[in-house]
Amino acid sequence: MLVTNRFVVDEADAEAFTGRAHAALAALAARPGYLRGQLVRALDDPRHWCLVTEWESVGTYRRALGGFDVKVTAVPLLAESLDEPSAYEALATAAPDGDVVVVASDRAVGPYR
Repeated sequence: MLVTNRFVVDEADAEAFTGRAHAALAALAARPGYLRGQLVRALDDPRHWCLVTEWESVGTYRRALGGFDVKVTAVPLLAESLDEPSAYEALATAAPDGDVVVVASDRAVGPYR
């Protein structure tokens, strides 16, 4: 499961933002079910940032949000992200030079089955 939280940050606030984002990423990384994460910035417009994390499942992500350190450190930052969908389930994957592997959706009803 992939979570993308996008932010628009004034350049004057970038240093403070990155410090808070690093702390949020560390808090999330300490939770069970966390697989990997990164803080990225757009090459074309340095005001645009994204905190991307990958989780074993939607359940592990949701439980991670309830952890004390996450509530104190990450949740306030995540609340500043753009108001848009941020959690995505993987429906197809491919390794380098590999075949595309399609998996069923965890949703009860939807276009992917």
